[in-house]
Amino acid sequence: MGFEGAAGGMGGGVRALMRRKQVDSERARPAGSSNQLRKELSVAQLITIGVGSTIGAGVYVLVGTVAREHSGPALTLSFLIAGIAAALSAFCYAELASRCPSAGSAYHYSYICVGEGVAWLIGWALILEYTIGGSAVARGISPNLALFFGGADSLPWILARHEIPWLDVVVDPCAAFLVFLVTGLLCVGIKESSFVQGVVTVLNCFVMLFVIIAGSYIGFQTGWVGYKVAGGFFPFGANGMLAGSATVFFAYIGFDSVASTAEEVKNPQRDLPLGIATALSICCSLYMLVSVVIVGLVPYFAMDPDTPISSAFAKHGMHWAMYLVTTGAVLALCSTLMGSILPQPRILMAMARDGLLPSFFSDVHKTTQVPVKSTIVTGICAASLAFFMDVSQLAGMVSVGTLLAFTTVAVSILILRYVPPDEVPLPSSLQASFRRSHENDEEKLRDTLGYEDHEEGASEISDVVVESIKDPLIEKQLYASKLDETKRRKTAACSIASVCIGVLVLTTSASATFLPFICQCQPGAMLCLCFWWPAPPNWSGHALLD
Repeated sequence: MGFEGAAGGMGGGVRALMRRKQVDSERARPAGSSNQLRKELSVAQLITIGVGSTIGAGVYVLVGTVAREHSGPALTLSFLIAGIAAALSAFCYAELASRCPSAGSAYHYSYICVGEGVAWLIGWALILEYTIGGSAVARGISPNLALFFGGADSLPWILARHEIPWLDVVVDPCAAFLVFLVTGLLCVGIKESSFVQGVVTVLNCFVMLFVIIAGSYIGFQTGWVGYKVAGGFFPFGANGMLAGSATVFFAYIGFDSVASTAEEVKNPQRDLPLGIATALSICCSLYMLVSVVIVGLVPYFAMDPDTPISSAFAKHGMHWAMYLVTTGAVLALCSTLMGSILPQPRILMAMARDGLLPSFFSDVHKTTQVPVKSTIVTGICAASLAFFMDVSQLAGMVSVGTLLAFTTVAVSILILRYVPPDEVPLPSSLQASFRRSHENDEEKLRDTLGYEDHEEGASEISDVVVESIKDPLIEKQLYASKLDETKRRKTAACSIASVCIGVLVLTTSASATFLPFICQCQPGAMLCLCFWWPAPPNWSGHALLD
């Protein structure tokens, strides 16, 4: 059945919620199965999906809002800290995606490591996140398009928003049309849709590079007046910089879209980690460079919170740059819209495969080899929401779903690393493979030490093993043999708890603004001690995929 811990008897319902899916249950399906996705994606396509899903129009607004209210000239450090925090989550996604390359992203990982109940909750949280996020992005395109026509009142009737008086509802036909357009493109095929998203992403990156280069030229001509303000580099202190990091963190959300395409990657073990890491590095670099330039052109307190980049160029006589920046914002919104709708059908398909949704959602088109039915249902729901509702009121729920998914993925990594391999829900085929691998390692160990007689060699290994301790394989086996299961788990639990307590103490002290600066910095030493704690033994989990 592909599951571990099936329910039965009294308390079966609870056990069913805790049962876990086998690691290779996706591989158990025949190669010609009707619900297999086509492997078409390479590293370059994964990078374009990751960058396109991450860099939205938010960067064109966040620069002004966060600089005015939180960070000031230290906005670049806020983006850097947020990027480091996002990288930790991205590495978790990269490891799980390469170990378990199947559709479903965080839903799939939590089903394998945690249980069915948590996976069901994560799956619907992700669907809610992508649906609301995509609808909000779609409704943000028409106001930006209005700038090309001279204002919201100048838009063509078919693209303009209209109010229905008797329902007190403002409909947005432009948003619904764009959602249907993206849905149709995704139904054509993953290769074609990723190519279009790549073109849009490259154009958006060129706009950001123009902002960086042209802004740097103006900055050197004017002397970077934004960095000469009276408040210094940290006008709001370290707390303001950290608050800005928490705000701009959501500008990095989008790399999980890459993990959702794991089943369609040609070489997932190599390409997925490389694609996620490269995409996040590109996004962080662009964010930091843009923030360095814009904060230097205009003092943070004089920035326009709605159009900081356009207004910064306008104050230096480059009014025409407003149209170029607006073009970049529209392209970024379109690319993010594609990145929001792309993962939803694959999550629905993964849940249908596991029996949590009707089999209707697991059907894959024979020609395009994409879940067309799930994609159409997703497009209809997102288009309806974008057409009728002001999704800004529901946007807060997106953050809750994102936090829940990131937390579950991090917990899944801990389970894979610190739970012994015999307790991970492996099928009998992989258990036999793991035992054979262990026996082969022991045989190689004896051959390495030069003993042909196994009985005699086994008695004399302990005498000469010290001389060969430099061999990493031998060292790992000897170290693992010295620790029993209880000690291994206790060591891991103590290390993880120490890090969590250290982070809690650090954040609490940083928030206590009434304390002297030295007192606020002292807990940082405690956090360093937590990281210097002896590293726990690591179940690398390599046997799961061998």
